[in-house]
Amino acid sequence: MLMIHGLGGIWWTMRAPVVALAEAGFHAVAVDLRGHGDSDKPPRGYDGWTLAADITHLIRALGHTSAVIVGQGEGGFVAWTAAYRRPRAVRGLVVVGSPHPLATRNAALRDRAQRRALVPRLLADQAPRLPERRLTADGAASVEAMLRARSGPTWPDTDDFRETAALLRRAMLIPKVAHLSLESRRWMVRSQFRPDGRDFRRTVSGVLDQPVLGISGAEDRFIRPSTVSASAAWARDFRTELVPDAGHYPAMEHPRATSRLIVDFARRVNGL
Repeated sequence: MLMIHGLGGIWWTMRAPVVALAEAGFHAVAVDLRGHGDSDKPPRGYDGWTLAADITHLIRALGHTSAVIVGQGEGGFVAWTAAYRRPRAVRGLVVVGSPHPLATRNAALRDRAQRRALVPRLLADQAPRLPERRLTADGAASVEAMLRARSGPTWPDTDDFRETAALLRRAMLIPKVAHLSLESRRWMVRSQFRPDGRDFRRTVSGVLDQPVLGISGAEDRFIRPSTVSASAAWARDFRTELVPDAGHYPAMEHPRATSRLIVDFARRVNGL
């Protein structure tokens, strides 16, 4: 079981399902994506292809031929891509607030509410230097503001939220992280108009045979649950679950309920 964090995250944001899975007898690992946390920070390699290859190579480096991948937010984008690029290495997917790439694209074009929530920030992040300054200003205060804005109604008033926000603010201030954490978002947008983007859409246009669980926070206003549900068109075995009172970060906002969903899925995929 391999956990992948989302934008502005590190492995620590997936700690609850890692512990729950380990207690259930699984080999569970949470990783810092390239450019984040303690991982290497090369200047290139933030396209979907390379990030997915990092993950499938890591599965082998950990001593396995395949794994179930759990991806939060943009980590789910990497998980979807890995399932298409190396299907034998991916036994199943759990995507948390992370629709299929083409479901996201369709919603951004056709769903006014989803477009308003998603597109302005994606476009703003294409500018040089200014987005990095915004992320790191005032001790990376924008990271905490993002967590607060995208969470459900109750988590921001807790000590756990304050601890999480403080940790992720420090992680964003690690040299190069602010720039490199934006590079994958820049590729997502800019590739839409280039041959590599057309190749990517063609690669992920098929229907996956692996089982997929889509988890959404019932109060997620950033990636709407209906956008996640629309991913059913790209997986033969696709199920959705809503976590009540959670926003975009169910694994942190309601770790026990979210971890239970992930453990149950892992048992089903592994025939346990």
